Amino acid sequence: MELAHSLLLNEEACSQLGEVQKAEFLFDWLRYLDKLLLSTSRSVVRERQKTLVEQLLSLLNSSPGPPTRKLLAKNLGILYSIGDTFSVYEAIDKCNDLIRSKDDSPSYLPTKLAAVVCLGSLYKKLGRILGNTFSDTVGNILKAMKSAESQGRYEIMLSLQNILNGLGAAATSCHRDVYKAARSCLTDRSMAVRCAAAKCLLELQHEAVFMWTTDLDSVATLCFKSFEGSNYDVRIAVSKLLGTVLAKAIISKRLGTAASRQSIRRVSLEEVLELLGTGFLRGSSGFLRASGDMLKGTSSVSRDVRVGVTQAYVVFVSTLGGAWLEKNFAAFLSHVLSLVSQSHPKANQTQIDAVCGRRCVSFILRATIGGLLGEKAQIAAAKDICQAIWKLKKVVDAVMSDGNLETRLGSADVAAGQHMLVCALQELGNLIHSLGTTAAPLLQDSSAGILDSVISVSTHPSVSVRLAAAWCLRCVAVALPSYLTPLLHRCLERLTVLKSSPEAVTGFSFAVAALLGAVKHCPLGIPHGKGKIIMTLAEDLLCSAAQNSRLSAQRTQAGWLLIAALMTLGPAVVSHHLARVLMLWKCVFPVSPKDLETEKSRGDSFTWQVTLEGRAGALCAVKSFVSHCGDLLTEEVLQRLLPPLPCAVDLLTQLSSIVKTYGSPLKTPSVVYRQRLYELLILLPPETYEGNLCAILKELAADLTAPDMQVAAFTFLLPPLCHQDDLLILSPLLQETDHRFIEEQLLLGSGIACGSLEYDPYSIYEKDVDGDSVPKPLPPTLSVISSAVKLFGVVCARVGEAQRLLILEQLLDCVKHAKGARQQVVQLHVVSSVSSFLKYVAGAKGSLGPEEMRRPALALVMGALESSSPLLRCAAAEAWARLAQVVDDAAFTAALAQVSFDKLKSARDVVTRTGHSLALGTLHRYLGGISSSQHLNSCVGILYTLSQDSTSPDVQTWALHSLSLVIDSAGPLYYVHVEPTLSLIIMLLLNVPPTHAEVHQSLGRCLNALITTLGPELQGNSTSVSTLRTSCLLGCAVMQDNPDCLVQAQAISCLQQLHMFAPRHVNLSSLVSCLCVNLCSPYLLLRRAVLACLRQLVQREAAEVSEHAVMLAKDSREELTPDANIREVGLEGALLALLDKETDQRLCRDIKETLNHMVTSMAVDKLSFWLKLCKDVLAASADFTAVTCVDAMQEEEGDKGDDASVLTMRNDDRSRPFTNPRWATRVFAAECVSRIINQCGNAHSAHFDLALAQEMRKRDSRNDFLVLHLADLIRMAFMAATDHSDQLRLSGLETLLVVIRRFATIPEPEFPGHVILEQYQANVGAALRPAFTSETPPDVTAKACQVCSAWIASGVVSDLNDLRRVHQLLVSSLTKIQAGKEALSHLYNESASTMEILAVLKAWAEVYIIAVERHRNCRQPLKTTTCSEECVRNGSCSSDGLLDLVHTDLGTLSRLWLAALQDFALLTLPSEFASQLPVDGGAFYTAETSENAKLHYSNSWALILHATALWLTSTGFVVADPDEGASNLSRPVTPTSMCQGSSSGATVKSPEDVYTDRFHLILGISVEFLCSLRSDATMESITACLHALQALLDVPWPRSKIGSDQDLGIELLNVLHRVILTRESPSIQLASLEVVRQIICAAQEHVKEKRRSAEVDDGAAEKETLPEFGEGKDTGGLVPGKSLVFATLELCVCILVRQLPELNPKLTGSPGVKARKPQMLSEDGSRLVSAALVILAELPAVCSPEGSISILPTLLYLTIGVLRETAVRLPGGHLSSTVAASLQALKGILSSPMARAEKSHAAWTDLLRSALMTVLDFWDPVDGTHRELDEVSLLTALTVFILSTSPEVTTVPCLQKRCIDRFKAALEIEDPMVQIKTYQLLLSVFQYPNPAVSYPYIYSLVSSVVGKLQEIDKRKPEDAAELQVFQEGIKVLEALVAVAEEQHRKCQH
Repeated sequence: MELAHSLLLNEEACSQLGEVQKAEFLFDWLRYLDKLLLSTSRSVVRERQKTLVEQLLSLLNSSPGPPTRKLLAKNLGILYSIGDTFSVYEAIDKCNDLIRSKDDSPSYLPTKLAAVVCLGSLYKKLGRILGNTFSDTVGNILKAMKSAESQGRYEIMLSLQNILNGLGAAATSCHRDVYKAARSCLTDRSMAVRCAAAKCLLELQHEAVFMWTTDLDSVATLCFKSFEGSNYDVRIAVSKLLGTVLAKAIISKRLGTAASRQSIRRVSLEEVLELLGTGFLRGSSGFLRASGDMLKGTSSVSRDVRVGVTQAYVVFVSTLGGAWLEKNFAAFLSHVLSLVSQSHPKANQTQIDAVCGRRCVSFILRATIGGLLGEKAQIAAAKDICQAIWKLKKVVDAVMSDGNLETRLGSADVAAGQHMLVCALQELGNLIHSLGTTAAPLLQDSSAGILDSVISVSTHPSVSVRLAAAWCLRCVAVALPSYLTPLLHRCLERLTVLKSSPEAVTGFSFAVAALLGAVKHCPLGIPHGKGKIIMTLAEDLLCSAAQNSRLSAQRTQAGWLLIAALMTLGPAVVSHHLARVLMLWKCVFPVSPKDLETEKSRGDSFTWQVTLEGRAGALCAVKSFVSHCGDLLTEEVLQRLLPPLPCAVDLLTQLSSIVKTYGSPLKTPSVVYRQRLYELLILLPPETYEGNLCAILKELAADLTAPDMQVAAFTFLLPPLCHQDDLLILSPLLQETDHRFIEEQLLLGSGIACGSLEYDPYSIYEKDVDGDSVPKPLPPTLSVISSAVKLFGVVCARVGEAQRLLILEQLLDCVKHAKGARQQVVQLHVVSSVSSFLKYVAGAKGSLGPEEMRRPALALVMGALESSSPLLRCAAAEAWARLAQVVDDAAFTAALAQVSFDKLKSARDVVTRTGHSLALGTLHRYLGGISSSQHLNSCVGILYTLSQDSTSPDVQTWALHSLSLVIDSAGPLYYVHVEPTLSLIIMLLLNVPPTHAEVHQSLGRCLNALITTLGPELQGNSTSVSTLRTSCLLGCAVMQDNPDCLVQAQAISCLQQLHMFAPRHVNLSSLVSCLCVNLCSPYLLLRRAVLACLRQLVQREAAEVSEHAVMLAKDSREELTPDANIREVGLEGALLALLDKETDQRLCRDIKETLNHMVTSMAVDKLSFWLKLCKDVLAASADFTAVTCVDAMQEEEGDKGDDASVLTMRNDDRSRPFTNPRWATRVFAAECVSRIINQCGNAHSAHFDLALAQEMRKRDSRNDFLVLHLADLIRMAFMAATDHSDQLRLSGLETLLVVIRRFATIPEPEFPGHVILEQYQANVGAALRPAFTSETPPDVTAKACQVCSAWIASGVVSDLNDLRRVHQLLVSSLTKIQAGKEALSHLYNESASTMEILAVLKAWAEVYIIAVERHRNCRQPLKTTTCSEECVRNGSCSSDGLLDLVHTDLGTLSRLWLAALQDFALLTLPSEFASQLPVDGGAFYTAETSENAKLHYSNSWALILHATALWLTSTGFVVADPDEGASNLSRPVTPTSMCQGSSSGATVKSPEDVYTDRFHLILGISVEFLCSLRSDATMESITACLHALQALLDVPWPRSKIGSDQDLGIELLNVLHRVILTRESPSIQLASLEVVRQIICAAQEHVKEKRRSAEVDDGAAEKETLPEFGEGKDTGGLVPGKSLVFATLELCVCILVRQLPELNPKLTGSPGVKARKPQMLSEDGSRLVSAALVILAELPAVCSPEGSISILPTLLYLTIGVLRETAVRLPGGHLSSTVAASLQALKGILSSPMARAEKSHAAWTDLLRSALMTVLDFWDPVDGTHRELDEVSLLTALTVFILSTSPEVTTVPCLQKRCIDRFKAALEIEDPMVQIKTYQLLLSVFQYPNPAVSYPYIYSLVSSVVGKLQEIDKRKPEDAAELQVFQEGIKVLEALVAVAEEQHRKCQH
């Protein structure tokens, strides 16, 4: 292929290749030439032009395939546009001659077509330069068209389109001729030709004025004709033509164009709409004929025309744009609604027609209002729709009130409006749903009366209107949760009051059910009590149904509907009403079969109707219960649920006889009953109806083969039974498109209604599949078959084998004996059922049964494999493979494959060949490579042959699809076939006509499967791999140029695969260009492919993708995609704009993920760009009334800094890239801002350091840091936090929170002592204030509380007056919640109140904790200057001020905090204690909502716990009741005075009990939480919990409790040990160690207290008899699990060994470990080790003397071990922090009183000597190597021994000598720092008061010291260090003089 990369064609290389390689070679050369010509200089091109033209023209005769001819033509055009044009006429003549040629053979056709394409390309590129030649050319082409076949007509139309494009107005003379030719093609047999003709006419209308003036009517009629029998692509193309032409007619009138200046008729909007309306209502037949037919009642508009016209409406309005729609909305709305008015009675002849018409109208409204209007315009549109509803309502009212005029006219009027009302209500619902909480002003506007209008039509005579009104209310509730409870209340009230009106009963019960269905979409829920009201009402309706026969049916339906909807509220609500529901369920069915018999003989038609309605409703309610409350389905409930089931099945078997007896009125109710029962049985486990299986199976078989079934609903039954991938080869209608909503009706076929709500009112409360669109249940006759098919699969698999065989044979007979159309219906049902059965058995890993079962199953499937319906063949192929899977026998599978092989070899018809080729593929899919490679070879061979059968595109499509399945499942086995397959694919891609798009799609799937099979091997460099890779890329390139969008989508996903496996070989630039061009494609699947690919690309190389996109946008002359403005806002902005318009959920998810990846990898580098994007989105529709007031406030306060302009609207912002983005997009933008801040947190520190950022910005202006954009961040957070949309408010507050946390501590360089956030106080306050108004939802208030506390706690504001503003908001919410759970709003569920209360308490807790901390810090000596400056400025330390602020409310707060903790403690009890919980709930939660409340408690308890502990600490546990203030009990309670009376004697509990309860509450919560830490426990909670324990143990009373209860202390230590083991965080481990230290202190105090009281009590008694206090008692034994000291040692060892593994004796004792050098620990590690050592030093004091002897070796080993491992030499002779800590601990241990206690003195002395010996040994080499320990550290340790132990430890001669030697040696060390430290240590030893210790040292060392000093003195100190050594030496001598006795001093002098 490299030889193809040259300017001229390498003919020599080309001639040596085979046919396929040659085609590849030429295509590759043309591709290369296409890129090369644009980058080559003109002179070079002109030099070679002649040869090139010859080469290109000679290719015309070589039969080029479609992609090749397209590229060839493109290159010719480019060549002439760059080079000279003089020879172009020859080229044109040559092409014309080729077209004129009389040769009609198929082999000559490609040459003719290539000539046609070349002409189009030349005229498009050169246009008017070609002068007058065009008339001959066009004439010639049109002449050729008369005899052309479909491919020729297709290419001619596209060529004419290009010619018109190039010539523009110059081609006027031949416009009429082209128009005539295109007209005939627009109704061509071939769909591709129709599409091409539509494109040609679309080009023509730019210049041909007559198309949108004089010929407008005929163009419209032509388009309507073209829609008949059209496919999806034709409808897209023709509707675009029709919509554009009609829009042009309107626009030209507005613009007063040249055309209108001539005397040409003008067209008004009414006429245009009238034209479209005619097409919608009368189709393509002319007006006169249509009206004649309508009079006869025969005409009904074909569905495809109606759907096409619907799309044309949307194109028409979209072309005119949103602004036009806003202006003309009223006229447009009334016209569109009139399309379904019954004033066109024949347009809605049947219910089916009416439903389809309504769908179309809904689609038009949704696509225009939802797609084109911004939020403000949508609100105005909603008001217009509401006006329309009122008008229609008045008509109904007039008719209904005029009781005596019961004329036909009246009822016709009511009927006339019903469909209009349904459409209006559904659109109003959708509109409000999409507006979300931004629709609040619309509903508050009383003049519009939205809710009144909807509620008023709830009693409309038509059921469909009542259902639509209910759905609309549901949409309102989902959009605005605050309306849910009031609406529910209002509907329940109306339902109770109007109980005697049948319409009101059904209407309002629908409304209540719909609203209950909305609850699951509203996280804040509804009050729990509503469930009870609804249940009571439902019971009442059911009980009173029999009282009035006029209302029986309605009340029965309403009662069960309410119960069924109630079930959706979930177990928490339903559990309270379950008993009553089960009672009703039991009563609705007769008890025994005998009762059923008597029933049959008793009733009449009406009673049976009501009975069946009631029983179907009951079944539905139980189904709803089973699907929504699975948790309640216990054994006991099942036992109560099952008894009525057998009776329900009995009734099922009797239904047919009942219907026969009582006639047709029972037909529908009986079908509905069947469907409900089947649906329930599908949900229940099959064991529950085991006894009835045979009866059910018989009924199912009868249903499936019923004689009255006329319509075959293929597209409804089969898709779920086919494999998703196989559906792709069928009708493109089965694929998802943007028009799925209306296209569905074409899919179902003419006799079948689309789904609509009135077919199943019970679906109104179900969660709908498609987001916000109305549920679309199908008619019962269809859905019962669907349920029967599903249930058949389950039941048939569970019955006995004999029964199963019988039923299969029975079904087979039914299919054989049915005739004509009915046979198809029966076959469809039977095959669906068998398919469902096989799918179920395969899923359950079951087996088919004995061998005789195979025959009927095989016969059924085989018959369907050769059915005329492609969908049935597809399902049969799936069943075929499932059958092999279920039989699971290699011989059987081989036989199946052989059957297909034989059929494919012999059969010539399309049906057999397609069916069996797919069967081979599915066999491979389910059974791997069918276990032998020989099978694979023969299979691949047959599929190769079939895929080259160019006579039948269908066979090619199916065979290639099957081949792709084989490739996928064969995996590595397929390697041998890869090359031939790839060359087959390329050959077909280069030769299959573009009109057969489905073949290309299958080729794309094959290529994709091949790329996956090759996988990472594609990266290889061998020649064979390189050739494969080039072929793959070539295949992708061919598919990218294909006109079909789905083929382009395939190309993109193939390139995506290639990029994953071999990224270096995919040209990123051209791939990104392809993605950008298709970003806004009208085809959903293409957009999905684009975004899936983009998402993958940006994960690896976001920056490159973004740069390529911008480069392409700048380079391309015309805009890449008109909708995506990449040039200005980059790819990121284009994606945001797309996110705003897109409605497909999956696509939106992909866009968000792509943008998130881009933020993650690029936001830091392109900071300004990203922030501007987010700002544009947020500012584009922000409401700025609030903003100006903030600015005014700031200015009054004199803060006229930069921020005065921060939030004002800049006038130059008018040309914004985003106009009116939806609230969801703005929410995403706000989330992006938070994400960007967090990304910057992981980047350069300058992002959060203003001074550094400014300095770096000065150095290089390109540097950009987040802190420089603070004003924008605040502005964005403010705009979001004050928006109408609640979700946006939450995001805004979250962003504000992130900003506060990140920026709170950053100082303002210009004003020392201040922080940069200070200037934004007013903005923060203004952003928070609206969240505390009474109508704000609790979740927003809760978030705002969090922000308030973060703001106060951040310390940004130091002035108390400023702080009061935000503090006041918290005070107001505290006042609101003081009444507890009773006082709060009843709009939401009680748990929402819990959430708000706890959020407020948590916020206060955070503020209080911070206030206490600051107060403590302030009390300590001022460490920093800034703080003292602040104090001066404020006159007092502000931290006190904050504490004072909180202090006022502390009494209330503490009471509420304790109550909340008590609630939390109760809620965390295990479920077995549920019975002990309070019946009516706790202080802030109700018993019924306890499950929901748990979550809120778990979010806030930790800080509340910490705050409560701090408050209790501050009172010293001496305030019995918070209300009594601190004055009553000023005397601290000591352990001894506890039992004495206290001044609060009046209370029932003694203060002692109150303290104890509180103490245990806090301790209990902490221990419970810490001992079972879940993986999701937050750091915040654990830290708060540990801090609470610390605070608790800060005061004497709780310490005495822990000290006196040893088990409690041990329990706590074990829990803390576990925390340390499971949590790595140093801060948590340090906090845990601090608590351990306090526990040990408590134990020490307790031991001391006991010893003291024992001494006091014993008075003069003998000392010896005193009992030993402390651990270890008299024996010294410590029992693990019972010993506090042992538990502490375990914990400390754990910490020390984790930081210093060498301390573990097991490790160091093993021979493999060498003595290591000492090491420096990290800062955190050092802190932990130091804290552990502090605790160790405290332990001896807790022990008895004997106990202390037991632990001393361990303590010394660990302390000295730390010294050894961390004694690193530091510059300046400093000691590392761990060494200092170990020395401190050593000193503590050595000076312990136990060392001198008489019982332990001797043992201690021995052990301490050993320890000293160990330290002395550190100087000795280990294993021959020195350990380089720090001299100073070791000498200090010796000194500690000398000074802290009793003399007998260190005065032992051998030890003393070694110590003296060490000091001597140290004096000899050269390092001045060591000498200085040695002198300092000697000084302290010499000054030791006991001569026995100090004198030996003085004697031995003085001479060395003096010698050293004399030496320095002689040569004078050389530097400062030596001088210091000298000074220290002199100090030692001075000390000696002081120590010496008087008479010896003179000698010394």
